[in-house]
Amino acid sequence: MRLTPVFLLSATDVAHFPAEAKTFGAPEIAFLGRSNVGKSSLINALLGSKHAHTSSTPGRTRAINFFALHEGVGEKKRQRPALIFADLPGYGYAKISKSISAEWPSFIEPYVAERETLALGVCLVDTNIPPQPSDKQLIDYFKQTQRPYLVVGTKSDRLSNNALAKSLAALCKEHEVDEVLAVSTKSEAGVKALWARLMSVAE
Repeated sequence: MRLTPVFLLSATDVAHFPAEAKTFGAPEIAFLGRSNVGKSSLINALLGSKHAHTSSTPGRTRAINFFALHEGVGEKKRQRPALIFADLPGYGYAKISKSISAEWPSFIEPYVAERETLALGVCLVDTNIPPQPSDKQLIDYFKQTQRPYLVVGTKSDRLSNNALAKSLAALCKEHEVDEVLAVSTKSEAGVKALWARLMSVAE
């Protein structure tokens, strides 16, 4: 299915979240992870365009950016989106000012905890580094709130098959999950595998 991405808005407050008049109640998929985990690059690979801003400076995204994904193109594009992507600010980067970090929970936690249309949280973890406590906190939060989530391992192309298998096993053990889906933005097969999981939440 061909999906056309359309940028909706950036939200830095609960009051800014897109209303049903904009989203038509379409299911939302939130992308969350540490700064520099490759979140924006992954979203762009999924969309096939550079809608999500990538930066060499981790922590550049300071708002929740919403993108509507419509079936079809041009005049044949359906009005109601099939999905909504929500690109959330990265966390856990020491050089971000404390004043900005302090503002994040005021609108991020209500989105993750209370957004009725949030159908799936994609928790991104870096396969190139050891399991991180901040990632575990995020995954545990989804478990405790019983919100649907999927753990995705990024940058998997940088590791050999053996090293990747060891990394995924360590991540599964530390985060107490049955699966970490390894995805590389350089692998069309990996991106397609993730797309299949994401489309399963579309109504």
